[in-house]
Amino acid sequence: MTHLKTRWFRLALGVITLFFAGIIYAWSIINLPFCGYHFIEGTNYFGLCFCDSGINFSSQELSLNFTITMCFFCISGFVSGLLDKKLSPRIRLIASAILLVAGFAITSSIQTDDISGLLKLYLGYGVMAGTGIGIVYNVVISKTNAWFPDKAGISSGALMMGFGFTALVLGNFMVKLFGIKSIGWQKTYLGFGIVIGLIIFIASFFIKAPSSDLEFPVKEKAKEIQTKDYTTVEMAKTFTFWKLFVFFILLAAVGSTAIGGAKGQFSALGITEKAGLFASLVTICNGFGRIASGAFFDAFGLRKTQYLTSGVVILATALTCIGYITDISILGVVGLLLCGFSYGFCPTASSAFVGALFGKKHFGLNFSTLNLILVPASFVPTLLSGVDSTVKFGILIACSIVGLVINLSIKPLKNKNKEV
Repeated sequence: MTHLKTRWFRLALGVITLFFAGIIYAWSIINLPFCGYHFIEGTNYFGLCFCDSGINFSSQELSLNFTITMCFFCISGFVSGLLDKKLSPRIRLIASAILLVAGFAITSSIQTDDISGLLKLYLGYGVMAGTGIGIVYNVVISKTNAWFPDKAGISSGALMMGFGFTALVLGNFMVKLFGIKSIGWQKTYLGFGIVIGLIIFIASFFIKAPSSDLEFPVKEKAKEIQTKDYTTVEMAKTFTFWKLFVFFILLAAVGSTAIGGAKGQFSALGITEKAGLFASLVTICNGFGRIASGAFFDAFGLRKTQYLTSGVVILATALTCIGYITDISILGVVGLLLCGFSYGFCPTASSAFVGALFGKKHFGLNFSTLNLILVPASFVPTLLSGVDSTVKFGILIACSIVGLVINLSIKPLKNKNKEV
């Protein structure tokens, strides 16, 4: 029988694995080679100087690549959940490692910005890397969380924090490597693909669900909700699931809009010279929101976490909007940082809520199904990109209030007399 103490090692390994797999969210940083930039050592942005690279895809083409990536990320996670009973975690992780290495290799081979180069980008990064990372995400989250039924929030929060910090750390590091003449962007892409693939391959030998005879500590502070184990089909037939689905679309829409255009949002507040620094702080707040929401869920349970989640996002959007209306920069800054913090609640809370409301037995597929909220949510920043900041956050306040109403109506389907 696998010893219970190894679960902390498995959690640490899961965090490391997702930290590298989270490169998917660094696209807005590491897409610079495809924006017409060639990198040489210097003193400008990221310590680099730029000149024409000969590869200059349009902003719409690059935005579509991220949309393709997110779609395949969500779809592959869902498919991985479907295959949970047929393919072991090791086989799925090894397959994802191969896909990711191949995808980054194809991306690194792009030489021109014609149709062939664009198709390589969409196939390599969008389809193959997106698919590989989606599989990793599903396997690591579902199998690692299975070791922490008593600390589901902490486990989810730590894993999600690792996944969320990648853009800030690895993304910026990759751009630094772009400017080293002996390396360049193509070798950087290929090298990172190999390194990430190797880490996933090694992790595949350790990431697995605990044996059925293993006993876990009992939760002490917040009583665990007792519910039946819903299959994905059964879950999808409940009104509770669809309320949860819409709520998390609204929550993710607020966060992705704030983070996706953070630099421009701070510039609109009059913070131009340090806009990039503050945008990075939003990402950091996002990471801390993931672990904080998980710890809160473990300590206080589902219902209080619902109150906190909606309360934070409403406060965040309101402060930001007031900051724009009154030209009081500090309010806007605090609001945007809170938007990042509230966005961190989304992946952690969705993971914890699925387990609490629909049981642990089919968690992998159920969580991947709910994770499809990222597809519609990813279009919101684009739809609001040309809207005035005050109007934009007014719309997001409305989304947050609608989300509050939906959120408060979400209750456990069984044993309603239990503390939630």
